[in-house]
Amino acid sequence: MSDGPDVHGNQWFGPQPDVAGAAGYPDAPPRMGFFTDTSVCIGCKACEVACKEWNAVPEDGLELTGMSYDNTQGLGADTWRHVAFIEQRKPFGGQEPGVVHEDADVFEAAARLGTDAASPGPGATAPPPGQVPEGAPAGRISPLSPDGRTELRWLMASDVCKHCTHAACLDVCPTGALFRTEFGTVVVQEDICNGCGYCVPACPYGVIDQRKDDGRVWKCTLCYDRLGAGMEPACAKACPTDSIQFGPLDELRERAQGRVAQLHAAGVTDARLYGESPDDGVGGDGAFFLLLDEPEVYGLPPDPVVTTRDLPDMWRHAALAAVTLVGLAVGGFAGGFGRRSR
Repeated sequence: MSDGPDVHGNQWFGPQPDVAGAAGYPDAPPRMGFFTDTSVCIGCKACEVACKEWNAVPEDGLELTGMSYDNTQGLGADTWRHVAFIEQRKPFGGQEPGVVHEDADVFEAAARLGTDAASPGPGATAPPPGQVPEGAPAGRISPLSPDGRTELRWLMASDVCKHCTHAACLDVCPTGALFRTEFGTVVVQEDICNGCGYCVPACPYGVIDQRKDDGRVWKCTLCYDRLGAGMEPACAKACPTDSIQFGPLDELRERAQGRVAQLHAAGVTDARLYGESPDDGVGGDGAFFLLLDEPEVYGLPPDPVVTTRDLPDMWRHAALAAVTLVGLAVGGFAGGFGRRSR
């Protein structure tokens, strides 16, 4: 048995360099995916609107939660893109005192420069060492006002189906409604879905969901119809800040590593990638993210694992148990028959 990954065969877990090849596409194009850089997301929800318009996804209630500006709450059968709004009482990052943002255009802050004790000098994001106003975290961004209230930040992130390397939803589908495309993505064929719902609890991210009116499941297709015509997905096309980037997955991973290094150099030490590693519990995601805090803050599992990983062992144990029960039953029957025959 080979110790390395089975490049062209099916696997339950582990790295899979040729996802499309393993699915039966010998001459597949490069694997395509999303890199979502949450550090430049402005929460405009253009991606949500573009996704709904192109894919004819029904509206999802438009109900205000009273908890946030986010009124879609999470991914579901009628929400294939979801922009989360997370408010935190902390600065954007750990910028050093004296860092200049020459392109800043904050008129109100500029008008207040030098007018109160809490205002830093012109062009600075924090006061000089030794002159930190009371209540300000030393070496970080100054309070917004003299009362000691620290600055807040919004973490905005556009979530989507991860198009996992090892997709449990695809593994458990009994009808073949879920299939792997030549681009390495996972798509639902709604006309084949029988509404069994097995894929819903199988997804480690809670992405796929059933519609209440007919029970069939729906999720992001990564605009499979657009990819076939050489177009980028609607959400990436509509994103005004390039927070959602689309392209060959290997190129996106390399670009993402460079972006993290750039943020770290700028003092944003919390920046990290999520879902990009082929060594994680799902073999790496086809849609991965740059986050500015722990995954749990964004509602993402910290260590996702493909839920069908242990199926072979489970079937082996079940078969062994069945053989044991049959053996005991045969033994008991034979023993009883022998006693009666005496």
